[in-house]
This record gives sequence, C-alpha cells and structure tokens, in this order.
Amino acid sequence: MANEYRNHNCGELNINNVGQEVRLAGWIQRIRNLGGMTFIDLRDQYGITQITISDESLKEQMSQIYTECVISVDGKVLERSNKNNKIPTGEIEVEAKSITILGKCEPTLPFEINSEKIDISSVREDLRLEYRYLDLRNNKIHNNILLRSQIMKSIRDKMDEMKFAEIQTPILANSSPEGARDFLVPSRLHPGEFYALPQAPQQFKQLLMISGFDKYYQIAPCFRDEDPRADRAPGEFYQVDFEMAFATQEDVLKTIEELITTVFTKHTTWQVDKGPFKRITYKEAMEKYGIDKPDLRNPLIIQDATELFKESEFNAFKGKTIKAIVVPNGALQGRKFFDSMTEFAVEEQGAKGLAWTKIDENNTPQGGIAKFITEDILKGLEEKLGVKENDSIFFIADKLETAQKIAGQVRIELGKRLDLIEKNVYRFCFIVDFPMYEYNEDEQKIDFNHNPFSMPQGGMEALQNSNPLDIVAYQFDLVGNGYEMASGAVRNHDSDLMVKAFEIAGYEEKTVEEKFGALYKAFKYGTPPHAGAALGLDRMIMLIEDTQNIRDVIAFPKNKKARDVMINTPSRVEDYQLKDVHIKIDEK
Repeated sequence: MANEYRNHNCGELNINNVGQEVRLAGWIQRIRNLGGMTFIDLRDQYGITQITISDESLKEQMSQIYTECVISVDGKVLERSNKNNKIPTGEIEVEAKSITILGKCEPTLPFEINSEKIDISSVREDLRLEYRYLDLRNNKIHNNILLRSQIMKSIRDKMDEMKFAEIQTPILANSSPEGARDFLVPSRLHPGEFYALPQAPQQFKQLLMISGFDKYYQIAPCFRDEDPRADRAPGEFYQVDFEMAFATQEDVLKTIEELITTVFTKHTTWQVDKGPFKRITYKEAMEKYGIDKPDLRNPLIIQDATELFKESEFNAFKGKTIKAIVVPNGALQGRKFFDSMTEFAVEEQGAKGLAWTKIDENNTPQGGIAKFITEDILKGLEEKLGVKENDSIFFIADKLETAQKIAGQVRIELGKRLDLIEKNVYRFCFIVDFPMYEYNEDEQKIDFNHNPFSMPQGGMEALQNSNPLDIVAYQFDLVGNGYEMASGAVRNHDSDLMVKAFEIAGYEEKTVEEKFGALYKAFKYGTPPHAGAALGLDRMIMLIEDTQNIRDVIAFPKNKKARDVMINTPSRVEDYQLKDVHIKIDEK
C-alpha cells in the first residue's frame, strides 16, 4: 500500500517499471563508492533494489549515512547495464533524486549482519542474542521466522480441513507432576499460593473432551524449567496440541501422518515419507537402535551376539550382554579409524571398551579381537548377523541397558563418520507400546515412564495383577530423522483407574484429588474415550529449515543459560513488588 514512505517495496520492481517515478524505503545493506557514482543496496522484507547516486549534493548527504540506516528514496527506474540475475530486481536500478533519513544507525555495528565475508553462525551467540533485532535482519534468520509464520498457517489450514476447533486454554494453571519443573507465579490475592505456567495443556484438553467437544487443537505455549540444549528451547516452547473424542490410537497416528506429510511436503524440497509411517515398538527400537528416537536414514542396526560368544575365552565378554554392529565394507577403514571409535565410546559414552574386528577378502578375521573369533563364532556371525567379506564388526559388552545405550550412540557416530546418512530426505516412524512405568534409581522408586495420563494396555487388570515394569501403555512418539517430534497417547478416562495408576507411582488418592481435582471429578460425570498428541512446533520448523540450533527458528529465544540477554531477564524486582505477592528473598 502506497503511503508517504513508499509506493513500492524493494522486491517488486522489474523491467516493466522502467521510466516510472517511485519511492522506496528500507535498510541500507551495502554502500559502494565508485568515484563518480555511489551505489546502495536497499533492503526490506521483500528484497533488494540497487540505488544509484550521481548527484553531488546527495553524495555529500551520504557521508552521514551508514550501513543499516533506514532511508526513503525518491527516484526514477532505469534499466541496468550490468544485470544481476541472482535477484528478482536485477534488471533495474533506481536513480535517486532525493533521500530522506528515517532512522539513523551507529557507524559501527556490533557484528556484520549480511556480510559475504562472515557467516552469521560464526558470531558469538550471546552477542547475536543481545542484539537480536540486528540478528533478525540477517537474511537466513529473517527468512526462518517468516517460514515459521507460513508453517503455522499451513498447520491451521490443515487442522481446519480435518474439522478441528481451535480453542485456547489457560496460561495460569496449577502445579502438577508432569516430568519437569514448573515455573511458579505467586498470587497477590491468595497469600502463600501459586499458579504454575502449564508444561502442556494436558488436563484442559481432556476436560474439553469431557465437555462434549469432538476435536480440539491449539498452537499452545508450554513452559518447563529444564536445562537447555541445541534442539530444545529453554523455558518456553510451542507445540501443536490436539485431542479427539471417541478416538483410537490409530486415529491419532493417521491424523499426525496427514498433518506432517502435508506441512513438510509444502515447505521443503526434500523427499518426504508419505505414510503410513513405520510402527516400531519401544522394545524393538531399543534392541535395534539403542534409542527410542532412531534415525532411520542410518542403515546400521544393532544385533545381539551374546549367544555367539557364550563359550568364548575373551574375558571381557564373559557374563555380559553383547551388542554388535556390522558395518558393510568397514574393513576398508584403517587402524586409526577403529582407535578413534574406541576413544569415542570410552571417553564420550563411558563404555568400558569397544571391541572390534574386520573380515578380509579371504573371509578371515583381522585386527582387534580377531584371535578370539573361532570358526564357530565366525560361522555364527555370518549366519545370524549377516557378516560378509570386507565387513567390520563393533562389539559392546555390558549389562543390557548400558550395552544398548552405548551401542545406540556408537551406531549414530558410525553413521556420521562413514557418511552413511541418507541426504535430503525425511524418514518418519512411530515408536509405540512405551512402558507405563520405569524404575527411578536415584529415588529408589517406580515412576511414570512418559505421560501419567496414558491408558495402560490391559486396563485395571494389568495395574492390579502385573509387575508395574512389565505394563505397556497406549503411548507413542513420532520420530523424524532422529528427533522426537511428537508424543501422544490414548488417555485414561476412569477415575478409579487413574487413582490406581498414580498409586503405583507413589501418589495417594488425596494427592491425586488435590493435583488433578478437575479430572478426578469430571471422570465421574460421563467421560468419552479420547486420545491425542502434541507436536513440537519449534523442532518441526528446525527440521524443515535444516538447522541444528532451535534458536535459529525462534524470534526471541533464551540463551544456553535460559537467559534473555537482550531484555535482561530473569532479573531482580523491586521490594514492593515482592511484598505485594507476599514473598521475601533469602539472600543466603
């Protein structure tokens, strides 16, 4: 829309506009002084237009104008003599007749924003976050945020198409044991009492199903006081949260498949699994991949070799679970590679060691533990593990859980170092049949493994009669390229079952009623079977954008220490503010 600042944007002028008088506004990305002529690359959200300045008075004015100043330019569109095919406006330029400074800029920037010489990712991250408004002017980061907007629109369009109603749930909620620490908000009106920012809208979305809504969703803000990492935004994040009444697990999985394939296909040029996505049980995932979020682009799998070495003289294997990874053509690697993998397993993963051998072209074991590979063991490796000539095999020996975990990390590292990971493709799978409970070694007690609101397979009978650690839940994750992308479950919708499930995890009925009173009561007034899931929006965008740092797709993220260094939060507050909410700081 034309106004006093501009009548065109910096990305729309072309050869058809030659001869027109125009007004543009934007940021100065680059200034080039070439003797008799000065050139400006003028940038806005829509693109770049080259401005030429030959008038002496305007050149003098330019001595007070620096890169990243905001200006408005009046001028005439001309055809360029040397065209730039890299940009849409590369056939034209605008000869400036007047320039108005709209926003001054310091002569020196904290860092280069769109420099061809410096990659923005090489700039110290805290410096970028301190001046995030400058960082967001970088083309790549800027486009990430615009892509985020487009993806959110695609999600809303698809959820609307699938007849989901968008409903907002409260931000000020109650504290509940959902796996992470809560952010607490003190109440002024109720001394000594606190709200909690929701880790997820779990209870509210179940209550919506009880209220008679058939399909709910929202792009929900969630808050968890947990340690940050590269693929997790500290403090706050967004998820695509949805719930369905009268739904089975398969109904939810199909909904996720449809949403994911639609969004990813629209916003990436990479190959996208079309579905149905592969279903892998939690048990199978741990056995084959050593992790519950396997990257299926990596062709390597973990196999059990315990029985093969049952009679082995190799002391390090005796009485241990032995996991093996066969690497096709791995025998072609030199000793340095095997030593570096051993160092990785021991130094970075805490393994007691990493055994290995390789099979030469004569089908003979060479190197590593070759002397312990008898003819019978070699035959077993060939028949049960599929070992062939020129393959190498890595072995991890430990107690079951430890061996699986370390083998999982070794598998990932081998995939990276040997460049085995498929390129430009998204591989999705569902991990299903998660354990309902796990044993907490630190607290010496049984805890929920995942979501405490999940329906146990076998219902009340399983809770009453089975070993808690053997109970499997109707609970699942979506995994994409090695990242957990979504988590969901068929929900428990019976108050007695709910009480029993929490009792096993050490919660008395009184505590359940106190922490989850709304659900506890609501379950007594006609609750339909229901199921749902939540997809991590930030992580979804991170994958589509193919970046390793989730902060690259969030407009104003916290740093690695969960601090916003731009607006300086968290920060101290005034004494009177603390007094209002009945809090006194202990300075000890």
